[in-house]
Amino acid sequence: MVVLLLNAGASLVTPAAEYSGRTALQAAAERGYGGIVKRLISAGAKIDALPTGDFGRTALQTAAGSGHMDVVEILLSCGANVDAPPSKSSGRTALQAAAEGGHDEVVLMLLRAEA
Repeated sequence: MVVLLLNAGASLVTPAAEYSGRTALQAAAERGYGGIVKRLISAGAKIDALPTGDFGRTALQTAAGSGHMDVVEILLSCGANVDAPPSKSSGRTALQAAAEGGHDEVVLMLLRAEA
C-alpha cells in the first residue's frame, strides 16, 4: 500500500490532520513499522519533521516513547536529531519519552547517541 501511494504521488510531509496531525513517517514510527519507516525515508520523508498541533512528537520521539528499538535505531542511523525539542504542550524529548515509558534499552541507545 505504501508503495502504491508513493507511486501515486502521495505527499510525504502533509500531516494527517490539523490537530495533532502526524506525517506518514511519524505514524509508521509510532506503530513500529521499521520497513515502512525505511521506505518513507528512502522516498524523501523529512526525518525531523515537526507534527502539527501542540501535542505531537517527531518520529524519533514517538518511536522512543513506544519502545520500538529497531525503529529508533533506523532513525538514528539516518540522522534523526536525538535532541529535537519537544512540542509546546506535554512534549517529551526522545530520551524523556523512552524513560517515561520504561524502555530501558531505548534509553541506553539514546544515551549512546549522546542524547
